[in-house]
Amino acid sequence: MKNRTLGILTLSAIGFTSLAQTSEPVIMTINGKSVYKSEFENVYHKNSGKEVNKEQKSVKEYVDLFSTFKMKVFEAEANGLDTNSAFKTELAGYRKQLAAPYLTDKNVNDALLQEAYERMKTEVKAAHILIRLAEDALPKDTIEAYTRLIIIRDALAGKAPSAAKIAEYENLLKKSSSALTKASTKQDTINYNAKLNAIKGLAAALNTTGDKFAAVAKKTSEDPSAVDNGGDLGYFTSLQMVYPFENAAFKTNVGETSMPLRTRFGYHILKVADKRPSQGEILTAHIMVKFAKDMQEKDKANLKTKIDEIYTKLKAGEKFEDLARQFSDDKPSAEKGGQLQWFGSSRMPIEFEKAAFALKANGDYSEPFTTNYGWHIVKRLDKKGLEPFDEMKGDLKQRIGKDSRTQAGRTSLIAKIKNENKYLENAAAKKEFLKVIDTTVYQGKWEAKKAEKLGNKELFKLGEKKYTQNDFATYIESHQTARPKMDNNMFLQQVYKDFVDETVINYEDSNLESKYPEFRNLLKEYRDGILLFDLTDQKVWSKAVKDTTGLKEYYSKNKNNFLWDERADVTMYNCANDKIAKEVRGMLKKGKSEKEITETVNKTSQLNVTPESITYLKGENKNVDANWKVGVVATDIKDAKDGKVTVLVINKVMEKTPKTIAEAKGMITADYQNYLEKEWLAYLKNKYTVKVNEEVLNTVK
Repeated sequence: MKNRTLGILTLSAIGFTSLAQTSEPVIMTINGKSVYKSEFENVYHKNSGKEVNKEQKSVKEYVDLFSTFKMKVFEAEANGLDTNSAFKTELAGYRKQLAAPYLTDKNVNDALLQEAYERMKTEVKAAHILIRLAEDALPKDTIEAYTRLIIIRDALAGKAPSAAKIAEYENLLKKSSSALTKASTKQDTINYNAKLNAIKGLAAALNTTGDKFAAVAKKTSEDPSAVDNGGDLGYFTSLQMVYPFENAAFKTNVGETSMPLRTRFGYHILKVADKRPSQGEILTAHIMVKFAKDMQEKDKANLKTKIDEIYTKLKAGEKFEDLARQFSDDKPSAEKGGQLQWFGSSRMPIEFEKAAFALKANGDYSEPFTTNYGWHIVKRLDKKGLEPFDEMKGDLKQRIGKDSRTQAGRTSLIAKIKNENKYLENAAAKKEFLKVIDTTVYQGKWEAKKAEKLGNKELFKLGEKKYTQNDFATYIESHQTARPKMDNNMFLQQVYKDFVDETVINYEDSNLESKYPEFRNLLKEYRDGILLFDLTDQKVWSKAVKDTTGLKEYYSKNKNNFLWDERADVTMYNCANDKIAKEVRGMLKKGKSEKEITETVNKTSQLNVTPESITYLKGENKNVDANWKVGVVATDIKDAKDGKVTVLVINKVMEKTPKTIAEAKGMITADYQNYLEKEWLAYLKNKYTVKVNEEVLNTVK
């Protein structure tokens, strides 16, 4: 079956986007249904200048392509595919994706793109202390967390907390949700004491002779990793941290500690240790001897023998790529001579990153080193700086779209829509909700009918549309979840803002088709594309897979189209030198198995012999072709550069024969799909009558 996405993209290239207007000239009819000039013209112009089968098609050549597409769409509609729920759900999903760029402020987003790019030129090294706090925390918990962090920050600045300050904080702690009560659990007591002791123990933490920030982080930070790393986050750049944290890091000077900042994780303070120009990105290859899961340290050390052997061969002049293919345990990269993807700071284990970026020139390689994954030797292949903004813009746009900073564009758009549509709020009607908000809303059990007594007054107006108290009540009921109790007024303000923001965005969303013709047209392309995909899947792709009887019949009639060429089943014994090759050849003549040969020959070194089983088609390997018979090839294959010798064994020679259905399943299925598609197209052309208005067609330019 073809990939759905590829199918859609193909259709986009021949998209039919215009909405028909009855006043437009009709360029053709299909079974009496009018097709308008603008629709045909759109597809022709959209493809103008693009290669189609290596040559731009003329207007008249497009007629058949266009009419075929329309026949398929009409057939899909005739089969009711546009009415099923799966289609509607998928189209709604595509619409949501297409709408996203229209539901944010482009100017704000462009500024954020530029900011992210400029920040990428710099890498910041920072450490942090985290005090965890839920996003919907109660005011008393927010005050407790913020105060605790301020005390910690003051201590780092040389103002260790006095007994009075500790007592003041303890009083706040007693008022928070962490306060101990008769109902407190053992864990509650542990958490309470941990918070209090973190403050009481500051003086002791500050007495360290080393890094005071790290010492305090180990004692006070609620980031679990701080116990080991003292809050150290290493180097990072833009789009690698949540936006508020990134902002603080880039705005804090080297050596300084930030004021407390809020993220979705809680409150932080951070200390900036260094700022440096971006290292850029590096392209490397590596050879890895992998650590097994739960491997003991002594066993890890034993593996160094193997990596050292490989390193010795490397220094002796053997190719890094060849050694990676033969010996690296990282199989995906080994197949590519050890090559990895481009990476920059903080994207690889720190040991690997340091070793890679320490290499001064392309072609340089490191000594063996370890990460948590195993022993490595890394080779530098290439290095590059930050790409130009225009080349990175698309990727930056995607990354920012998933980042919290994108909220700024949404907020700006909401303000614009409000202004354009003369948003007017009835504050008194909103305030009346305080009369009907009760504890059930924090239990997730509040009912909209409680607001009926308010009288359904207008809350606000947007354009010509009015939104009422009942609308808001319905929103509260449908969006409520169990949550900690908070001040009712604070709850109202928070939920009302969410309601207004969502309503404004939905208002704009509902007008996109009428406001932006290009959006409307593109959505129609997706709509028709989905229909065509689903119908083609029914008639061709899935049918070819599911119709096993038809597939067998097609294979039976056409099996000579699916032949194996002559093949040889071969084992290559890749030997370190002539001596090893001689030993291997002798054992083969004695009838020893591959396993027996490998275990015997590799006793002194794991690199002595590496067997490789391959099936070659005739013409693929000159050495195999020259010895096209079963047995051990007498003439060894020698690499003049590194002295390695290959002993060739032809295990079996197979004549040209038809492939079985299982062996040629993919090819047979693809051919059968082509056959079905031709049959289906013939059916459509017989069912649908196309009449072209040549006079109108000649006006298309």
